[in-house]
Amino acid sequence: MVLSIGSIADDYTGAADLASMFVQAGLRTVQWFGPLPKDQSFNTYDAAVIALKTRSAPAHVAVEQSNEALNSLQHLGAKKIFFKYCSTFDSTEDGNIGPVAASLLDRLQARQTIICPAFPGNGRTVYLGHLFVNGCLLNESGMQNHPLNPMTDANLLRILQRQTSKKVGLINYEVVQQGWDAILQRLAVLQKENVQLVICDTLCDDHLAALARAVRNSHLATGGSAIGYWLARDIAEQNGTSLPWKRKSDPTGGAVVLSGSCSPATQRQVACFRQSRPSMALDVPGIIRGDACVEKCIDWAANYLGESPVLIYSSPTPSELAAIHRQFGRRLAAQAVESALAKIAQGLVAGGVTTLVVAGGETSGAVIDALQIPGLSVGPSIETGVPLTESLGTPPLTLVLKSGNFGGDNFFAKALEAAK
Repeated sequence: MVLSIGSIADDYTGAADLASMFVQAGLRTVQWFGPLPKDQSFNTYDAAVIALKTRSAPAHVAVEQSNEALNSLQHLGAKKIFFKYCSTFDSTEDGNIGPVAASLLDRLQARQTIICPAFPGNGRTVYLGHLFVNGCLLNESGMQNHPLNPMTDANLLRILQRQTSKKVGLINYEVVQQGWDAILQRLAVLQKENVQLVICDTLCDDHLAALARAVRNSHLATGGSAIGYWLARDIAEQNGTSLPWKRKSDPTGGAVVLSGSCSPATQRQVACFRQSRPSMALDVPGIIRGDACVEKCIDWAANYLGESPVLIYSSPTPSELAAIHRQFGRRLAAQAVESALAKIAQGLVAGGVTTLVVAGGETSGAVIDALQIPGLSVGPSIETGVPLTESLGTPPLTLVLKSGNFGGDNFFAKALEAAK
């Protein structure tokens, strides 16, 4: 088997976002959690996305796991490797985008790769090397309050150069606007200057299409899911698109929404859903104290599941979140919420739930791991960046994994309707 493209994603919802783009572009796509097993056939797929939980891990751990994922993709003959990270460039001062990208370059013996987090359709653009979110600089967009990876600088060149010893450079707007041939020429000039990590100004989809065409023959590309779509579309136009996705799971069981994201978008989605559906907020201090909060949530949800989907959430406002962090610490609070929601998911699935909508990258990772789901067959998008998926293995579950910042205010209801 030879995969047309293989991707390494640094969190679970980001992987689902990218996989949905591959499907939209016309590639049959599997999302796998951890390295692909050598004893399982993937010959019905054109693309594989390996989902890791490395975004907030120590840099050396992220590099090690990413290299292991690369090995499994190479074993399957992937022609092109794509390293996917968030369109808001979520990372720490030590990594992990720079260290992982640098390591993949070395392992592939490649001399250069593009750095393209932009997602214009979702308001993420790059101009003069600065990342903007809906017209605001990254560090003024709300991302400066991220509970795990606060982003306090919008200059991608500065951020990335702090993370790696490899030389970082820029292809600016004027070059990108001229099209793929001009981009290719500029990449060649930068390569002669030993610039190996090239940030690309990107303001619209035409820029993404041009960048994807320019790196058609490159062994490695990196960026957000938007450039991933255009890479996949270029492949599909060369090879032809694939058959439509078909679901095997039974969507008639109970449905639940689990939200552990603190993003403004998710807070609006929680508020919208609570207006018309049963909902329960997690008692974070109680969870940390060891109270029976998980059991309480499972018992509460069981009373409604035959009649209505329910929401169980921990999406505090910035001021509420700050108070929790002061009392318990940032990481302890985050881990407590993730662990609680994962245990709730286990209990609800054991009780007959067959549809799960999960908001938040770390929360999604915890839920997937707790349910021991090895991989997903990826279907059509519900909204940009969020696909309908079905778990591989027995029994199959209908799953929607949503990044915290994605989706409109009524996303939860929309996702549940799509899952029927």
